[in-house]
Amino acid sequence: MNMNDLIVKKRDGGALSKDEIRYFINGYTEGEIPDYQAAALLMAIFFRKMDKFETFELTDAMRYSGDTIDLAGVRGIKVDKHSTGGVGDKTTLIVAPLAAACGIPIAKMSGRGLGFTGGTVDKLEAIPGFRTAMEPEDFLQQVNDIGIAVIGQTAHITPADKKLYALRDVTGTVENLSLIASSIMSKKLAAGSDAIVLDVKCGRGAFMEEQAEAEALGEIMCEIGRAAGKKTVAAITDMSQPLGKAVGNSLEVIEAIETLKGRGPSDITALSLCLAGIMICLGGRVKTTAEGKILARQALESGAGLNKLRSFIARQGGDERVIDDYELFPQSSLRREILAREGGFINGIDARAIGLASQHTGAGRRTKEDDIDLSAGIVLHKKTGDKVSKGECLATVFSSSQGRLADAEKEVARAFDISKEKKGEPKLVKKVLGL
Repeated sequence: MNMNDLIVKKRDGGALSKDEIRYFINGYTEGEIPDYQAAALLMAIFFRKMDKFETFELTDAMRYSGDTIDLAGVRGIKVDKHSTGGVGDKTTLIVAPLAAACGIPIAKMSGRGLGFTGGTVDKLEAIPGFRTAMEPEDFLQQVNDIGIAVIGQTAHITPADKKLYALRDVTGTVENLSLIASSIMSKKLAAGSDAIVLDVKCGRGAFMEEQAEAEALGEIMCEIGRAAGKKTVAAITDMSQPLGKAVGNSLEVIEAIETLKGRGPSDITALSLCLAGIMICLGGRVKTTAEGKILARQALESGAGLNKLRSFIARQGGDERVIDDYELFPQSSLRREILAREGGFINGIDARAIGLASQHTGAGRRTKEDDIDLSAGIVLHKKTGDKVSKGECLATVFSSSQGRLADAEKEVARAFDISKEKKGEPKLVKKVLGL
């Protein structure tokens, strides 16, 4: 085959065949196809799009571009969960222990954060001593022993996606449904679970800002999962404001622990119970998601979820004392309170602005090579719909650098929209697809 022929074919609106897609993925992964030709094809796909057949074949080719994980040795129906990314989204740290406490095996691979979205691996590494790398046999044994294990993505899983994502990021070809769906689902399918729950965010702080776009992405990912023989459900959820009140690695782990203690913000608690309920249902413990949610709530109220988190931390080398002593987490040396310049009601909180502010504090990365400040971030004291008085504290910003603190402070102050009239709060779970 000739790469130029593929570029011209897609440029002119043609559909790529299975063999052509595999030729491209294998050749680019092996370094036989140069970046400039891959970029040209990505741009053609961006404008001409892919049909369902092409999207399925692209996902499959990327899935098998490297190693896959065999979870056959893990007892029970394994359920994975993935979020498309948002600000303050620490649900994995809550949902995974709740589902595991209800008998659902959680064998999860998670990634690091880039830009204003946080990564689960970064948050877990804020726990002193916590290991996110382990040998495959130890990973499987841990799931069989305590029902849960979370590791970082290895270089050998879907290497095609790693190369393509880096290229898309610098060529303006990120926002395409087929490219997004194949990127996410190739990793989820390679990870080996029997069922997948997708949390597809929409709103100002999400990848897909419009609900219709988020639904279209959710639909195609569900179809890809089902075509691969996996039970797949997508929840379309709000990201117009940050989820919960904490944004930043240590801060988010603390909020997750507080949530498992029954003291978490109402939105993060509600979403976690919803997602855990779906996972428990897909894992075969109950027949409906409503019944699954009841079991998840019981695990929350009884402390079973918190105990599962404790054993999970200890098993992966972390200091489980953090659950009772938050001072064991990395601590910022500087903090700044952001005060309301006027009174009224919080009409909205720009999640993207808060995410960028968190990145300014040092809690997020500008490039994948950046080191992050695990102690930095933002804690919101007000959420959309809350009443606020002039001079009242809206948020506290944490950092270890005066310069970073000043940059973040400006972003946070701009993020709050205060009006004299109270407006409705955004609906948290907008739609569930695939049930």
